[in-house]
Amino acid sequence: MAQNNFGPRSWKVEDVRYDNSWIQRLSPEEIDGFRAALAHALKVNKPLLDMDQGDFPLPECTRRALERAIATTQSRWGMCLVKGFPTGEWSEAEMRLAYWGMSLYMGVGRTQNRASEVISDVRDTGRGYKVKGGRGYNTNAGLDFHQDSCDVVALLCRRTAREGGTSKVMSSLALRDRVAELRPDLLPVLQNENWFHSFQGAQDPSQPGFYRCPIFGDAAGFRCARTNRKNMVAAQHDFPEVPRLTKQQEEALDLLDTIMPTDEYCYDMDLEPGDMQLLNSFVTLHSRTPFTDYDDPDQKRHLMRLWMSIPTSQPLPPKWAEYWGDVRAGSVRGGYRGSFITPQFLAYEKRQAETMKMKFTPWKPLVKQEDMAKILAAKN
Repeated sequence: MAQNNFGPRSWKVEDVRYDNSWIQRLSPEEIDGFRAALAHALKVNKPLLDMDQGDFPLPECTRRALERAIATTQSRWGMCLVKGFPTGEWSEAEMRLAYWGMSLYMGVGRTQNRASEVISDVRDTGRGYKVKGGRGYNTNAGLDFHQDSCDVVALLCRRTAREGGTSKVMSSLALRDRVAELRPDLLPVLQNENWFHSFQGAQDPSQPGFYRCPIFGDAAGFRCARTNRKNMVAAQHDFPEVPRLTKQQEEALDLLDTIMPTDEYCYDMDLEPGDMQLLNSFVTLHSRTPFTDYDDPDQKRHLMRLWMSIPTSQPLPPKWAEYWGDVRAGSVRGGYRGSFITPQFLAYEKRQAETMKMKFTPWKPLVKQEDMAKILAAKN
């Protein structure tokens, strides 16, 4: 299938070094807009899920800055770095409120974990990464290349580590091109739906603990990718009923692992306080180097993460519906439902979808536990 030339395209490290159009710096006027909106939101004092744009009123110039950032993630590079947020002026609670207020102009927030949180704190809490239920964002470990479960993932940096924690980003479109050059015979393997991924315990209680999703896909001229070897290995380890990886699947994963970290494809990005990194999850992969933190809790590395569905998202292949739910362009989809979805969240996502003029169908699992049992029984 031909690549859509009006959206994201494949790139290598050399390309992004010579074109920094994906980096944007906020103007003093735009920054003042965030300050004023936060001051208003603090007076209103609503719970996050009850807020709408009127509770975080942004002037036109500041609103356009956020819209430009989202648009950049859907264009040439599939990523954007916005610099200059006044995070040093904000307490942790104020930053959380401001960040959520920003999201009301960018998309529909998605729940991210077993606790069904809409903002995750990316900091080391002493947990393990490659363990049952392990999630990388609350460790200090280096991470496997992966993409998050949303149209766009945004990281807002509050504090950096004493050492390490470098963000690494690559084009999954370039990864696919390289596989086609080296091992075209593996492309059908990577496009097959028989890849099982662990939810790492963050699924809705009605769902099985794992789901199927191809690693590469195509829809209406748009290409997409989804991989996280840790979660595929976890599915193998934690669920004996999951089919074992074939020799070709192992070869394909090994090939990806040889390409992704290379200097030709992997771009290093050191986030600074006040930076917001936004990544298109369908056309980029990211990881992080391990880090050493400060001893003082008030100095430790801390970022906040948003997962968002956005109005300008691309269509997804039908085989991706098992995880994503709605594969239509511009639809509300993705996220880890978790076990604590509230009526407040359900009301929020419906209201916010209307605000953003997005396609919205109330969530329901496409594959329940009993459905997956039948699917696996038919394979045996």
